[in-house]
Amino acid sequence: MNKAGLIEKIAVETSVPKKQAEDMLDAFVKITIDELKAGNEVTITGFGTFMSKIRHSRGGVNPQNPTERIQIPEVKVAKFKTGKTLKDALKK
Repeated sequence: MNKAGLIEKIAVETSVPKKQAEDMLDAFVKITIDELKAGNEVTITGFGTFMSKIRHSRGGVNPQNPTERIQIPEVKVAKFKTGKTLKDALKK
């Protein structure tokens, strides 16, 4: 499912216009990104938790020149941990 499909389903499930559903989804994405940038977690009980983690710097191999070693810098990445309700729903 892509963004347009999700907007359509939200609009149908909540009986709101597609534009309002799109605005809600865009607001959720923006708020989640802002919170993760600030180092906070976004938890939706039963669904899961979005969090940011630091992936430490490490050594690697240059894919264009496999004999050359490179240093991969530290980077902040998004992580998602599933909630119990979602886990149980997928097991059935």
